[in-house]
Amino acid sequence: MRINVFASILAFALGAVAIAVAAEGRQEDHSETFRQLELFGDVLSRIESDYVTETEQSEMIEAAIEGMLTSLDPHSAYHNPDSYENLRVTTRGEYGGLGMEVTKRDEFITIVSPISDTPAERAGLRTNDRIIAVDGDSIVGATVDRAVELMRGAVGDPITITIARAGEDPFEVTLVRDTIPLRTVATRIDDGIPYLRIAGFNERTTEMVLEGIADLEEEYGAPLPGLILDVRYNPGGLLDQAIGVTDVFLDGGEVVSTRNRDPRDTQRYNARPGDRLNGAPIVILINEGSASAAEIVAGALQDRERAELVGMTSFGKGSVQTIIPLRGGRDGALRLTTGRYYTPAGRSIQGTGIVPDLQISSFPISEDEDAPGSQVRLEADLPGALENESGEGRAEADIAAIEQPPADWPEDEDFQLSRAQEVLRSSMESQQAALQ
Repeated sequence: MRINVFASILAFALGAVAIAVAAEGRQEDHSETFRQLELFGDVLSRIESDYVTETEQSEMIEAAIEGMLTSLDPHSAYHNPDSYENLRVTTRGEYGGLGMEVTKRDEFITIVSPISDTPAERAGLRTNDRIIAVDGDSIVGATVDRAVELMRGAVGDPITITIARAGEDPFEVTLVRDTIPLRTVATRIDDGIPYLRIAGFNERTTEMVLEGIADLEEEYGAPLPGLILDVRYNPGGLLDQAIGVTDVFLDGGEVVSTRNRDPRDTQRYNARPGDRLNGAPIVILINEGSASAAEIVAGALQDRERAELVGMTSFGKGSVQTIIPLRGGRDGALRLTTGRYYTPAGRSIQGTGIVPDLQISSFPISEDEDAPGSQVRLEADLPGALENESGEGRAEADIAAIEQPPADWPEDEDFQLSRAQEVLRSSMESQQAALQ
């Protein structure tokens, strides 16, 4: 039976290649491709018959698919049916979990940011904390999907995670899973300065940004005189939502363009007429954790001279991924890199990131490789990352040009935000003076 299953798989693969060749009308010899597929079949068959223990054919084939995709670039991947369902949950609805954004850095599942008013935040978990075990079982080296699968579960169920935090011994934290709404927008007014944070881009982010602006106007008691838009540690998300959020602040004109393998296949996305803030000044906070969709928003508003960017150079992910369900999702889905995106000025930020107008660090920095933040992995650091097609690399940080917090600055106060407030206040005063 297993040999028959294998034969069917190989026949399907060969047929798919033949169809692709015929569809593209290529004339060159594809015998090497067929030979490699036969080699794959020979290896799989040999493992099935001779490996020292029983093997699970479906797991091996899944691993082969994953290996094939990860050899392309860091963002192409295979999602099995369970992983695909988790992916869909992250863009809509609610889930039972702990409430934090995580990523993988140097084999460790690392907290990007705890979500406000969730078990993770209430337990005091912090950005850059490493999760090294779940319920006593090590997850060092585990994929993000596997870690998320372990930490999600029924609302009300307890879970114990082990945290490795810089400067401290590893410690355990027991949390109780709660319903985590996928709310990506938070607002407040600090000392007369409107503030809006976007933690990610899911299906409701544009809607929530508009709701947030309305809430701020109600609290302020008048149209907003300016806004701080915080996309630090925002890992990105849906392209259409990045376009929608940018559209909120532009009065028409280009937001972003995307190009696929064929340079002639260019899609341009434009904002509609009508700036929700009527030209009131905007300051955008970015840092090394601002990626993908967050960079689209920041890059567009910078190029269009609609906002001033404050913070540190962004992550540098300038590629577009398309989710391709397999058999309607019954066999999972591919997340495949299908294009690159460009800011309105035609910039590709792949590997280079977006340089803010004012470079301001949230902590003291130096040439010392052990300085805080020096170990942050960026797009250009990821194995197999696409190169910037212009040949440009990420600019070396000019530490002398980066503003840093004073030596006596309190550790629990946000220096970048404080400076962004000063910058916005100055812009609001200048605009108000010009109107008088």
